[in-house]
Amino acid sequence: MEERWSTEHVLSLAPDAASRKAAGTFSSSAPWSGTGTDGAAVWGECRGSGSTPYRTAVELATPAYRCSCPSRKFPCKHALGLLLLWSGSAGDVPAGEPADWAAQWLDAREERAEKAAKGPADPAAARRRAEDRAARVTAGAAELRLRLADRVRHGLADQSTAGPWEEVAARMVDAKASGLATLVRELDALPQERLLEEYAMLHLLATAATRVDELPDGLAATVRSRVGYTLDTAGLLAGPTVRDRWLVLGSRTAPMEGGADERLTTRRVWLRGAKTGRPALLLAFGRPGQSPDLALPTGRVLEADMAFHPGARPLRAAVGTRYGTPEPGPAEPPAGLTVAEAVAGYGTAVADDPWLDSWPTVLTDVVPVRAPEGWYLTDGHHTVPVRTSSVPEPALWRLAAVSTGRPLTVFGEYGHQGFAPVTAWASGRPPVGLTGP
Repeated sequence: MEERWSTEHVLSLAPDAASRKAAGTFSSSAPWSGTGTDGAAVWGECRGSGSTPYRTAVELATPAYRCSCPSRKFPCKHALGLLLLWSGSAGDVPAGEPADWAAQWLDAREERAEKAAKGPADPAAARRRAEDRAARVTAGAAELRLRLADRVRHGLADQSTAGPWEEVAARMVDAKASGLATLVRELDALPQERLLEEYAMLHLLATAATRVDELPDGLAATVRSRVGYTLDTAGLLAGPTVRDRWLVLGSRTAPMEGGADERLTTRRVWLRGAKTGRPALLLAFGRPGQSPDLALPTGRVLEADMAFHPGARPLRAAVGTRYGTPEPGPAEPPAGLTVAEAVAGYGTAVADDPWLDSWPTVLTDVVPVRAPEGWYLTDGHHTVPVRTSSVPEPALWRLAAVSTGRPLTVFGEYGHQGFAPVTAWASGRPPVGLTGP
């Protein structure tokens, strides 16, 4: 039987609180006609204020949305309402073949995916473009090394000749090194006591970028990724993949600066393979008014192929073939580490990737503690500070409420600035997301 999404799952896709509230108006069968589902998509026509009903369809695997309403939010309230209707009662959305207009949209999406999977039409031209970009990146990284050395030579406290870094960032954009540009822009906002540390790490990355062909394959891939090279998802999925039953450890959705004129929303979803034990990180992005297209509720298990981005510590992945829909996960919390083991594990990861800020970690039998100087997690032998800059205060009080002073299992990201909790498991209870959708 087809397993339908929970209400929480559907509402986690909403781009904002107003959309979640408005979706309830369209979650009953009254405004809908011609609804149906074939297990891969849901469609229907919704009566609106005009004479013509809005045609709404949702492709479930991605998910992706299509609606003829004028809303600029994705998914719109009609798509969310249709999903709520479908998830609530099988009788309201019967099985069937897609309506003609829905089938046309679904077929067009499939054709675009097939075209993208074929790769560039002219491999020789693509190779020339890659060589040209590599030369520009190398030149830009070399210039950045000189700029950083010049700042250090004049002294960090001497700001008489130190203008803003924006001009240097623009030079990195011209050099096709968007990753370096982002890191350079962040320097202007750093406190004085952190400048030398960040200068050193950025200088190390720029140096590696000028000698990337001399590095081991994994480290070279890490450097290219951090400099700003991206990989085509279709090409990535054509390579080696890892099939496993992936437990969804948690997710976090947060705004991210996407440029000078707009803000992006980033959704991070962390998984762990049941057989391999490998961690995986999925990323999705949404523009203003649009929820990221990634819907995997915490605690569920998805059997699928994962294609990992190459690197010294492969973590980011793309979902390939799915073998069924997400299923309920095990009742018991996932296996984890002590605080001391987590510290050692992060140290090993940093030895492979020196620019790694954090690593996904499950801590077992820890208790949250509120102290005058901040929050901590302790297992009775060792203590780790909570990275409050990444976790809102209400989430920490929620963590304390889940614990009630008793040990619990916590998933999050551990790094040199502390631990950022994402999900908590108390004995005999389902997982609790701490950061919300």
